[in-house]
Amino acid sequence: MILKIYKYGSPILRNRCKIVNSISSDIKQLTDDMINTMYEDDGIGLSANQVGFDLSLSIIGKHALESENDLIIINPKIIEYSDEKTIEEEGCLSIPDIREKVIRSKDIVLEYQDLNLKTITRKFVDLPARVIQHETDHLNGVFFTDRLSFVKKKLLNKKLNQIAKES
Repeated sequence: MILKIYKYGSPILRNRCKIVNSISSDIKQLTDDMINTMYEDDGIGLSANQVGFDLSLSIIGKHALESENDLIIINPKIIEYSDEKTIEEEGCLSIPDIREKVIRSKDIVLEYQDLNLKTITRKFVDLPARVIQHETDHLNGVFFTDRLSFVKKKLLNKKLNQIAKES
């Protein structure tokens, strides 16, 4: 099923998402629906709060990972950020038609759980690291636009307010 994507201005997007303590058939179905929704909107990542669920859960698309499988990340914690930074353009399914350059760590070490709630620690570099940082921000109520300079945010304010009004 394709889920509704909540847009900038929706209160759920500013909440810190709740920890997932157990995996039900509903959560497994949610991850499938999130994957379908992400690809329907040409995304490379999607967090549960973007589709209205207050759960610490994200999907990272296989295209971002350059792998054969999508990655389901539950209860993620970035435990290490590299000092080396990169500046790349980002967009967001919850902020349509806005793309801006964002500074992020080039690589990260992520601790997360899979669909069996098995804890995994793994290093990610370049695009996968960027997408995971973006999605982990979502789970903490942070948008990529929050990471822009004051001046850049001011310039986007009118567009962001318009998206919020329409949501």
